[in-house]
Amino acid sequence: MQDTLIVTCALTGAGPLSKNPAQPVTPRQIAQSGLEAAEAGAAVLHVHVRDPQTGAFSGELALYEEAVGLIREQNPDVILNLTTGLGSGFYPKDPLLPGEAGPGTHIWPAEQRVAHVLKLKPEICTLDLVTAQVFGGIVISTEQVLTRMAALIRDAGVKPEIELFDTGDAVLARHLIANGVLDGPGLYSFVMGLNFTMPADTQTMSHMRSLLPPGAQWQGFGIGRNQFPMAMQSALLGGHVRVGMEDNAFISKGELAQSNAQQVRKVRRMVEDMGSTIATPSEARSILGLSPRTQGQQALRGWRRPEADFTSEG
Repeated sequence: MQDTLIVTCALTGAGPLSKNPAQPVTPRQIAQSGLEAAEAGAAVLHVHVRDPQTGAFSGELALYEEAVGLIREQNPDVILNLTTGLGSGFYPKDPLLPGEAGPGTHIWPAEQRVAHVLKLKPEICTLDLVTAQVFGGIVISTEQVLTRMAALIRDAGVKPEIELFDTGDAVLARHLIANGVLDGPGLYSFVMGLNFTMPADTQTMSHMRSLLPPGAQWQGFGIGRNQFPMAMQSALLGGHVRVGMEDNAFISKGELAQSNAQQVRKVRRMVEDMGSTIATPSEARSILGLSPRTQGQQALRGWRRPEADFTSEG
């Protein structure tokens, strides 16, 4: 277990909306929830955006600009981690003959998948190496698309957080590092307990850790009821921790979480009770090899706060 652990808070995600009314949807709600999570101890905020009217996932640049701008206006220190996971979902028109795309398919070129990262230049963005059955469809990540995305991310000066959903993803990561596509040893997340991907258990997390290059930084996190057990397992095995309403709508069995900050406070207590401390954003930058300068402040250039009151939507 490390002396100082980084807490990441994943604010809302791209999956189906939960039944928890506290899950943030609009850019203002996402920003406010992120600011509260940072105040509670999260050094990193993992950001998706959603359509404010429908709650569905969105890749709309203006929504990212608003959410990021509002966070940076109030807290220029917290580390932002923007998703690039959208644009890889295939839903076959005929499940028994999956040769034609059906409704819900979103397969985008690499440039579209990282457009918000190139514009806003967060310090971190995800790079999902997964090809798997998720949410009733198939997520597709080809080596060629990942290579192009990695090049664009590197040119923007952004560090990729390499998302692993199964053991083969770790093999692919090492292949991309060996070919110079990714810089090693790397920063990794293990996504555990999601549909037909790696299970959320101690043996799997320990094995995934063994597949990483020496010196890698990593966190393992569980979906749903596995969230807090896997956070503690990650801490005990030498990783960092992630919580948030992207992964789990509850704070305990049968009790909906009141906020992302509530989940951060809970995992902070658990980590501190085991003898570790929670990293500040400055300490997290040092651990992750990020520049002390907050690159995310660049996102404020040219951005104007909408006239509506910042707190009007909670």
